[in-house]
Amino acid sequence: MDALISLMNHPYLTMKLGLNNDSKRNIDAVYPLSLFFAFGIYLVFQRYQKKHNSPVPFDWSFPEAAEPTWESLQIHKPHIESHLTNPEVLPPMNVPGRRWITSFDPATGLHIGTSLADNEAEIAGKIARAKKAQKSWKKTTLRQRRRVVRSLLKWLVDNQEVCARVACRDTGKTLIDAALGEILTTCSKMEWLINHGERAIRPESRAGNLMMMYKKSQVIYEPLGVVAAIVSWNYPLHNAWSPILASIFSGNGVVLKCSEHVIWSTNWFVGAITECLKVCGHDPDLVQVVCCYPEQADALTRSPDIKHITFIGSETVGRKIAIAATEHLTPVTLELGGKDPAVILPGTDLNKWASLWLRGVYQNMGQNCIGIERLIVHAEQYDDLYTIFEERVQKLRVGSVMATTQAGYLNTVDGGSMISNNRFRGLEKLIKDAQEDGAYVIGGEEFKHVYHEHGYFFKPTVVGPVYNTMDIANQELFAPVALLMPYETVEEAIEIANGTRYGLGASVFGPDQDQCVKVAKQLECGMVSVNDFGVFYINQDLPFGGVKASGYGRFGGPEGLRSLTNPKAIIVDRWPSAIQTSIPKVLDYPLRSLYYSWEFVNGLVRFLYADGWRARIRGLISLVRATRK
Repeated sequence: MDALISLMNHPYLTMKLGLNNDSKRNIDAVYPLSLFFAFGIYLVFQRYQKKHNSPVPFDWSFPEAAEPTWESLQIHKPHIESHLTNPEVLPPMNVPGRRWITSFDPATGLHIGTSLADNEAEIAGKIARAKKAQKSWKKTTLRQRRRVVRSLLKWLVDNQEVCARVACRDTGKTLIDAALGEILTTCSKMEWLINHGERAIRPESRAGNLMMMYKKSQVIYEPLGVVAAIVSWNYPLHNAWSPILASIFSGNGVVLKCSEHVIWSTNWFVGAITECLKVCGHDPDLVQVVCCYPEQADALTRSPDIKHITFIGSETVGRKIAIAATEHLTPVTLELGGKDPAVILPGTDLNKWASLWLRGVYQNMGQNCIGIERLIVHAEQYDDLYTIFEERVQKLRVGSVMATTQAGYLNTVDGGSMISNNRFRGLEKLIKDAQEDGAYVIGGEEFKHVYHEHGYFFKPTVVGPVYNTMDIANQELFAPVALLMPYETVEEAIEIANGTRYGLGASVFGPDQDQCVKVAKQLECGMVSVNDFGVFYINQDLPFGGVKASGYGRFGGPEGLRSLTNPKAIIVDRWPSAIQTSIPKVLDYPLRSLYYSWEFVNGLVRFLYADGWRARIRGLISLVRATRK
């Protein structure tokens, strides 16, 4: 500021502005001085904004196992309880009577770590710590919460490769699958919270009516307390961060129960959030991670301190959680299975959209809740579509991006591994049954990788023609399998699309966008992309969820954020010193006359709601007459 004042008083400047008596210029000094002051105010404002809104840098150590050159014990036929048959994977300090969870790379079989599973007492303790931390967190401003989210966004963008490799190590996916399904979606979530989250949960005024014209109404969105998120393994970063971010932004504490398959990566991903909370000056106990076996899950789902549950997973487990939540009438959002169709209308340019369909089917090796499982195509274009898939799918390469070659570089692969081989025999049977019913099959079986004999791979598969009468057309596969289903009329295509018990997402493709929208409106599902795939999730201003056996409730968008709050209605007097509610004598206890009391109420109703001004005037006259009695 001293430098600014010195500059303003510089002799050369004052002479040029006409402040010197000998100057022949008559420039008014107010204008440049105003510019100087305006610039100074701008600098002060910018400094204030930077101090209170800029992201706070923090460090979070990278796990050694995220390096492609990392080496570890190779587990034969690995699973989450490999420690029971292979004592080498148990930690040195074994706790008798406790259960453990073995983490491994499903693409290579490398042992990552062995974690102690939480018991009921530990789960209760974590809920209590989150509850205690939430008492102070709920008093924070939305500016403070935005700063935490902004800090996490910067950290994720700066460390996206490491985060992608952590997800790859724990799930066997590829770096591209991780970038699209983990990094991109989570960044989109945080961007929406920063730019639009406040709009969704800040107090809002509501309209009144004639009777309540002297009142003001508003809704405030209060935090619930401690909420729970029980999430699946297919996207360990996004499935953990997304519900946590929504929960803490709306003022809640959160207990996240991750899948046993991804406890290693989830602990690291959530550890970054708690570290960020800490450096931002908040209690890191606000966010807790629980990992346990199903037998201990009731300690979370039946806890009276849990005020909301978000579940992402299978229909079978979702039903159990919904039943458990009834004990304390805990509200639940369920995002369950899907059998998403892509309806391809007649005349669609197949080559134009083929790459999009391939990505929709084989992204994350089909382990994608909104992945395309059914391609419903007109019979005249069926052969062409089958040929396109046949040519391209047979060229897809599966493998691991976390294993280097002898030359020291990473192989280029199109698809990673499956999370385990538990469903391989069931998948192979469904595909074989379809083949016996007349379908042609490309792939359709477990893939024995020449370099990763302990990895769990399934061949990218095409099955067609498939009809609604086949089992494979009605069960969620959650695998790299494309089902090609022919139809004759658009009405039949809609019937096929709606012919399963699921209703999560869908896509409609065609040369006429208006016709696509017309079809989209007839699909029984929660979300539809027109001439695209899955983009309704990139736009985080939209609600996400399904109908029928795909669940109920929504996360994402204003609807999802508000579901984590208590919408409280508050109504106050508009002019408290002038007019307030009072009971007319004709209605006051004890009633003096039932006849006139009824005439008053009857006249009031007609005055407020009768059809036509004459009827309303007659109601007003009746009301006044009854008041005078």
